[in-house]
Amino acid sequence: MKIYELRRQTVIPRPVEEIFEWFGDARNLETLTPDFLHFKILTPTPIRMRPGARIEYSIRVHGFPVRWKTLIETWDAPKSFTDTQTSGPYRLWHHTHRFRAQDGGTWMEDVVRYALPFGPLGQLAHWLMVKHDVETIFDYRAAKIGELFPAR
Repeated sequence: MKIYELRRQTVIPRPVEEIFEWFGDARNLETLTPDFLHFKILTPTPIRMRPGARIEYSIRVHGFPVRWKTLIETWDAPKSFTDTQTSGPYRLWHHTHRFRAQDGGTWMEDVVRYALPFGPLGQLAHWLMVKHDVETIFDYRAAKIGELFPAR
């Protein structure tokens, strides 16, 4: 299984406790997700975020409807949390969110490890579109974070 990794880091000009709390509210995922995915949380909210919490979403991947289920694997407020896909479009999706105080703001890092099904066909799909799609989603997130939390 070929595992890909995406890392993104940003500094947000707000206290780490505020930022962790905001990212720990599953309802904010809709705000951080590009419209082309038609992202909707199906699990009733509010969701109590903790290890073992399960969240179900619906998305559209290139027009095809997909159900995505994740599990909150770790929760270490206000330092980090990890969600993993239990059912969805990837063979592996492991997303670690890290936070730490930095210069009066918050340094945040996303580390996503993912793999696709279908062996060589999945690798071709990654090269043709999935890599671009994942990068586009995280580019959108970075831009949206900048809008939501501008420098004061």
